[in-house]
Amino acid sequence: MSALAVLKKYWNYDAFRPQQDAIIQCVLDQKDSIVLLPTGGGKSICYQVPALLKEGVCLVISPLISLMEDQVTNLNSRGIKAIALNSKFSQEDTIRAFDNLQFGGYKFLYISPEKLQTPFIQEKIKQLSINLIAIDEAHCISQWGHDFRPSYLELSILRELQPDVPFIALTATATPQVLEDIATEVPMPTASVFKQSFFRKNIGYHVIHTENNLGKLFQILEKIKEPLIIYCNRRRVVKDLCQQIIHHKYHATYYHGGLTIAEKEASFSSWMTEKTPIMVATNSFGMGIDKENVRVVIHINTPESIENYVQESGRGGRNGSQAYSFILTNTQEQVNQQKLLALNLPSNDEVKEVYFKLNQYFKISNGELPLSVFTFVLPDFCEAYKLSYQKTTQSIKYLADNGVLTITQHFGKRSAIIFKVSSDYLFDYMDSNPSKATLIQLLLRNYGGIFEHFINIDEAYIAKKLMISRAGLVKYLNVLHTDAIIHYKQQHNIAEITFLQAREDRYISYQMKNFVSIKNKVKQEKLATVLEYINNKDQCRNQIILRYFKETIREDCGQCDNCIKKQGNHSKPAEIKKQVLEALKAKALSSFDLNASINCTAPQLLEIIQELLEKEVIALTSQNTYQLK
Repeated sequence: MSALAVLKKYWNYDAFRPQQDAIIQCVLDQKDSIVLLPTGGGKSICYQVPALLKEGVCLVISPLISLMEDQVTNLNSRGIKAIALNSKFSQEDTIRAFDNLQFGGYKFLYISPEKLQTPFIQEKIKQLSINLIAIDEAHCISQWGHDFRPSYLELSILRELQPDVPFIALTATATPQVLEDIATEVPMPTASVFKQSFFRKNIGYHVIHTENNLGKLFQILEKIKEPLIIYCNRRRVVKDLCQQIIHHKYHATYYHGGLTIAEKEASFSSWMTEKTPIMVATNSFGMGIDKENVRVVIHINTPESIENYVQESGRGGRNGSQAYSFILTNTQEQVNQQKLLALNLPSNDEVKEVYFKLNQYFKISNGELPLSVFTFVLPDFCEAYKLSYQKTTQSIKYLADNGVLTITQHFGKRSAIIFKVSSDYLFDYMDSNPSKATLIQLLLRNYGGIFEHFINIDEAYIAKKLMISRAGLVKYLNVLHTDAIIHYKQQHNIAEITFLQAREDRYISYQMKNFVSIKNKVKQEKLATVLEYINNKDQCRNQIILRYFKETIREDCGQCDNCIKKQGNHSKPAEIKKQVLEALKAKALSSFDLNASINCTAPQLLEIIQELLEKEVIALTSQNTYQLK
């Protein structure tokens, strides 16, 4: 069977995207390759198709459990047998999985770089007939990448385990320095490098400086009827903004890492089918997203890095049609983003303290490597030791990234409540129990429909509003439950922690010191670069982005806000009017479409449109587009 036949059989595609054919042939020729394709470039097919054409199992190294599970689900839905080994697997489950792999039960094995480090797993991999080793999110190898994972530096062990197997390393965003690190660390000294330009000719990059982010957002929503994504930097902002959008009679849904699997799937499906064409999300919404007709991507908060921004904005215009990327910003928003970063970046001493407290919390003595998997509720841990939630979260992530421990989230259903009494009875109860009145009023203000059906609640958010501990809030809610005022279903979003190294406080502290310093420095520098991009009001935005990735284009893109502003400075009203009428001869267009194709500033264009409307030369349609009258 040919590569194209495999593509048609499993993916129902009639042709490969640019460069995929050459990459696949390189793999089939048993050569190493490094693949840099922007978001939506079809990286997965570059290793999945050749792996299906060869005898044996394809081993895929991937950094995120959620990403591995998404890939496995996708392959299984196409009739391709795949499995992801994660911390949920017992020793017995793992042995059974490798038996199936050895005897043809699966074609793809997904595994994290941390799990790869155990001698048992290494021995099992050595026994397998591996046809290809794919390293996904390969930028994690470099400390200068935007998501460095020290465990990726240990992948060279695969060369010893499977010396004759070709490697393919894949990433969507990498500077030349990161690509060099990938080739050095795996190692892949003779690898063929396949790069596609980051230039997206159909995306207009716009930065809007406004003191009224929300007002500007609704102006955009009023004009855009196709699917779009709004990125926010915090889960609470995501939910609140989605509720405001729905309140304004738009169909929206939201997505973040704290939702249950069922909630994520429901939200994703609702957006993909365009029942709710507006998706409000954190940057956890992105891996594997392949919707062709996304028209607009909006960042309501400052992106964390140019890499993130390019990946996220690149989810627009996959079908080649005109798309737009907007960053809504102002001085206060930029200051807030810098403060938020500072709040989230722990010092080495703070990471050391969290590590010490974790061992104390789980009663692990010095020199001990516990074999147990510990159940862990982060809010309870922070409350017990009076630790910052944000810095503790980041400290544990740093410890996990550096191979000290692993942490796996197991989000179940969130806590939910419903009022069991009438509003009249409730007011009488509040009069008789004034100590409960503030909590009840807060619930009524923040959660609609709470008398009709169960409503999911966020205990941490409510406790913060009331300025009490989470444990204190739970106590109050249980009293209301006992008094038959509410039905309270309490659930815990728990995690599981596995320690990978024996407790050695001084050694771990030394091991983490340089790592924490580099991680913090990289995050600060990347945010500074984004702020420079945002506040540059003169240069072509495509040129700024490409320069970051050491690419160059000689001409301005002609469609970003800075280019349009420069073009508009030379446009006369008569010329603008002529261009508008010419553009509308073909079809009705929105002001966004006109702005993308007319050489003028937005205020100039709006002035001309208003004049043509008043003279009844053009008319506004019910779809908020303009047409010749």
